[in-house]
Order: sequence, then structure tokens, then C-alpha cells
Amino acid sequence: MNIILFDDPVLRANLLPLTFTRPVAQIRIGILTIAEKWQTISNDLVSYLTQGYLQGKFPQHLDGGDNLYINGAVCPTPELLAQIQQLPVGGTLFHNEILVALNADNLELRSVEEVYQHNTSKGTQVELPAHTVVQNLWDIFKFNGPQIREDFKLVTQGRVSQKITDPHTVAYKPEDIFIEEGVIFKAAILNAEAGPIYIGKNVQVQEGTVIRGPFAICEESVINMGGKMRGDVTVGPYCKVGGEISNCVFFGYSNKGHDGFLGNSVVGEWCNFGADSNTSNLKNNYSNVRLYSHAEEKMVDTGLQFCGTIMADHAKCGINTMFNTGTVVGVGANVFGAGYPPNFVPSFSWGSGTESQTFKLNKFYEVAQAVVGRRGLSVSAEDHKIFDHVFEETKTSRTWETEPVATTA
Repeated sequence: MNIILFDDPVLRANLLPLTFTRPVAQIRIGILTIAEKWQTISNDLVSYLTQGYLQGKFPQHLDGGDNLYINGAVCPTPELLAQIQQLPVGGTLFHNEILVALNADNLELRSVEEVYQHNTSKGTQVELPAHTVVQNLWDIFKFNGPQIREDFKLVTQGRVSQKITDPHTVAYKPEDIFIEEGVIFKAAILNAEAGPIYIGKNVQVQEGTVIRGPFAICEESVINMGGKMRGDVTVGPYCKVGGEISNCVFFGYSNKGHDGFLGNSVVGEWCNFGADSNTSNLKNNYSNVRLYSHAEEKMVDTGLQFCGTIMADHAKCGINTMFNTGTVVGVGANVFGAGYPPNFVPSFSWGSGTESQTFKLNKFYEVAQAVVGRRGLSVSAEDHKIFDHVFEETKTSRTWETEPVATTA
């Protein structure tokens, strides 16, 4: 099979601002990204059919035949994979109104529009567990616990965990704890009674850390001293985390190394939280949380009582930042200043609220290169194309750029 993960246009819009800088299938939920799940479960090549400005960094692979187009917002299960493999040529699979898969065989479809224009007369309905279809931003943390459980089985099957050698680290239900090579523990507590715990390669779990499952931390990441990981948490690769974290997903390469609470939140790549920053995840009146939707350009009801912050790639906040319940922070935003930031911080904002200015691209690139350079990486030409595009696409959301300037006679 040649699996091509396409961006459903409706779901991609719902998942902005996280999908400004990545295909939908590059979202991390559970231990793996959605793309990694498909590659692992199928043992086949996986590529992307996404927005034109993203396609250079996330290319589509076409090998002349056996092309399966699969919705990048759908997490795989063995049963779903078997159904897709049985699709006839030209056959489609739907979950309600959502196109799940198309067997295009030797057709080379080069846009999402072509996928949807293809004859769907052979469509078949399939019932999928709710936690396998990522339709909204909040689904990422809402479904993270079940996805950790699914991925834990997927990545540990037939393998043997490394042992905990530190005499002062305590493990509860060790049979549900999997440790990769190179992990360092120092006087930590791991409790897998409520769900599995996965510790990736070369992870450091420093003194006084307490972890409750379901929990996953990926390669080369660090939990700083006294970290409290409260369950349903994923820390992607090359992150540094600390303080109190509950039901959150870090995609990778991001830091929340200091004390402070982060709950029911999603953090993209290359983000940083200043010391003692906190997120509210519950309103004082216990009502449903509303969250800004890029698709609808307004606040929408999440249907959830608990919802914290969504932070897109390369966003940062200064020390003691207080994020209100249901806050969305756009790509490249730099949040600082007195009081609570607004519930929607547009991409490439500099400051907060009425004091916001535009984070100019040349200055943004200086900071971005300094940040990724610490990891021995660089901001590539393809990255420049992506950020240039997002900067222009999000211009109207930075209202201070479009409001008329007052003049005097």
C-alpha cells in the first residue's frame, strides 16, 4: 500500500492555528503523531496531501499504483486498517459525513479537491470509536488518554522494557510501565494503576518527579525536579517540562520548565512558557468553556467544563503569564504584559491586549533561528515559505493592522 494522508478541509480549518504549520496527520495525540500511527500499524510508506504552501516540507509520494488516500484526522485501529485494505478500486469509506478513505489504485490525485471529486458511488459506512477522529482542537487533549492506551499497545507489543535501576524510584503496577534505552531516573514515583506509562529513549526524570498514567514522554525530553504529571499527559520529543501538568499534549521541542499549572491544553513545537506561568482550565461559574474558532472567526462552545490553552508553533509567553480559561495563541505570538491576555491572541502578535503590536517577520526569524539553533538546527527555506504564508494569511486577525489610523485636522 502507498498511504497518502490528506487534509480534510473542514477538519483542517477546525484545527487551526495548529494546522497553519503542519498537515493534520502531523498532530501528536497519544504517544505518536497520527502519521506515525499509520506507518507503525501498516508497515507501509506514509506521505501527505496537504495545502500547497506546506507540500514542499511535507511531500506526497506517488509510486504509480496502489494509492490509498486516508483522512489525516483519523487515528488507525487494526479493524479500520483491515476494512481499508479490502476496499475495491474506486471504493470509499465514510464515517457519517466524513470521508475516511479512498482506494485510488493507480490514480495520482494531486489536490484534496480531486480526492473529494472522485466517484463515491461505492461508498461504505464505518463506525469508528469517538476517540479516533480528531475533529476539534479540544479533541487532542480530550482523546489523549485513550490514544496513549492504544499507542502503548502498538509500540510495546513483543518488546521488553528496560529495568528501573535507581533504588529510590518507586513503580506501581510496573507491568504497565515501558522504559526505552538510556532513561535516567532519580527518586521518582511512577503510578500506572490508572493507565500505562511510556518513557522514551534518553529521557531524564529528575528528583522528586511524580507521574500518574496514562502518560507518555518521548525521546530526549526532561522532567525537571519536582514535576507533577497528573495523567492523560503527552510530552513530545526534545521537551523540558516541570511544575504541574494535567491532560495536556506537547507536540515536541517545547519548554515549560518551571513551576506553574498547565491543564487541558495543547502546545505546538518550539514554544516556551516563562517561569510561574499558569493556565486556567475551569471557569468560576463552572459553565462550558468557549474557544476561538479560526474556521468561524468567533468564539464557539466546546461543550467542555475543562479547557485551557491552545498554543501554536513558536509562540512564547513571559514570566507570570496568566492565561484565562479557553485561550488560543497563534503562530509566532510573543505574549507579555500586565493582566490576563485576551482569549484569542492572533498569530505574530507582540505583547498583549490593547498594547499588542505586530511581531515583524525579520525579528521573528531572528528569534526562531536562535531557538532552533540551540538544538543544532536551522530555519529552512521551506520553513520561511510556510511562515511567510501564515503571516499574510493571518494579517486580518491582527486588527491593529487593519483599523484606520485616527488623524487630526
